[in-house]
Amino acid sequence: MANNDTIKKTVIVALSLCLVCSVIVSTAAVVLKPAQEANKQLDYNRNILAAADLLEEGADVNELLKQITPKLVDLSTGKFVSVDDVDGISDLAKYDQNKAAKDPALSDKLSKGDDPAKILRKEKYAKVFLVQAEDGSVEKIVLPIKGYGLWGQLYGFLALGADLNSVVGVGFYDHKETPGLGGEVDNPAWKANWVGKQMYAADGSIALKVLKAKAPADAKHEIDGLSGATLTTRGVENLFHYWLGADGYGPLLNNLKKGEA
Repeated sequence: MANNDTIKKTVIVALSLCLVCSVIVSTAAVVLKPAQEANKQLDYNRNILAAADLLEEGADVNELLKQITPKLVDLSTGKFVSVDDVDGISDLAKYDQNKAAKDPALSDKLSKGDDPAKILRKEKYAKVFLVQAEDGSVEKIVLPIKGYGLWGQLYGFLALGADLNSVVGVGFYDHKETPGLGGEVDNPAWKANWVGKQMYAADGSIALKVLKAKAPADAKHEIDGLSGATLTTRGVENLFHYWLGADGYGPLLNNLKKGEA
């Protein structure tokens, strides 16, 4: 009787099992990838709508998105541009500015002194989202934002109202912060604290402050800090100051106020 317990046969069985498992896993990854990408895009779109206070429970997300117009903006000038005039971007719907930030042709490396949000590279073009009135005026604008917290980058959206100053909504859809501490950026109560706050002072300077403690009830510019999450709190303030400033969306917001975007 043949001996099935030889080292050779054991190795053959193990390798065969590994091969079969690899094929199954690879096939599953390929088959499921379109569904995973679709779900990722759906979640992204839901976060845009939520920031703009347009998300309705049970409503069709694609239908709700018809209220929003995506625009490509040149961050160096703060003006809207067409994809036809930009090398390296052919389809606005598929443009991912977070991926663009990793492409040397579509981004710039930041020096440490110019990078308070610790994003390392800044994309040259951003995709923002407008909610417009019938006359074309901006009722709301949704701005993608990102910056380093405690453990990694936080990615989210800031929506401003018609005055381009008052917060309509804030949300982070991707982060690595500690649950129960920095992870409280997901807490609906904390996000609700932003609504109605003013990002800029009367002189146009950035007035936002994320405090270490609870903000006064009548505060116009102050946001409650995240208890036990000092570095995340500081990171959130830094990223807002960066993206609302001259190196971020500041030029765009100023152009929109003057009707020159």
